Amino acid sequence: MRLLFPLIVGVGGCCLLASLGAWQLQRLAWKEGILAEIESKIAADPVPLPATPTADRDKYLPVIVEGDFVGEDVAVLVSLPQVGPAYRLVASFRTADGRRIMVDRGAVPVANRAHAMSARSVTVLGNLHWPDEVDRWTPQPDREAGVWYGRDLAAMAAELRTEPVLVVTREASSNDPPATPLPVTTDGIPNSHLGYAVQWFGLAAVWAVMTLFLLWRIRKRTV
Repeated sequence: MRLLFPLIVGVGGCCLLASLGAWQLQRLAWKEGILAEIESKIAADPVPLPATPTADRDKYLPVIVEGDFVGEDVAVLVSLPQVGPAYRLVASFRTADGRRIMVDRGAVPVANRAHAMSARSVTVLGNLHWPDEVDRWTPQPDREAGVWYGRDLAAMAAELRTEPVLVVTREASSNDPPATPLPVTTDGIPNSHLGYAVQWFGLAAVWAVMTLFLLWRIRKRTV
């Protein structure tokens, strides 16, 4: 009888922890499915820019736009691996049919951010995006310097007098001044479920060892 209660607790704890690990593996499969779906959307054949794109329907949609960079942009401060501080240039773009949208042209070194770069008759292949980069901890933009600390579509659209529509460049025609494209990928989408599963299964193993040790101690005392 002295072994029964610790045995029940031990087996119950192991089952609970192992079930949490199994649940995280299910979540991993679910998340990998979502990432695969997003990647297929990103890599799909491009289409013309929709008349009224929405985040629910058109996020990651590949599009081709043609038109002019009119020489107005904002610089979003970023940090790039092996490069360090850089500016992501989000520019006002006038399409061939007269719409004004925003195009994320890519990154330039901080030292190269002297003035906005205009360009005519540019073709941009990119993806529609609604980034979630701004929260209450994000510093307010330095509008005098034109430096921002996150891509806030509504605020940037008001600043640049454009539609709240952002195309993130994947490729641009050669007559676009140099900027290193930072295309939309799934790299920034967290997927930690495998690590969580390993932790839960590890805890289940530790719980099992501790239970066996406790049962051995109790049995040894009663012999």
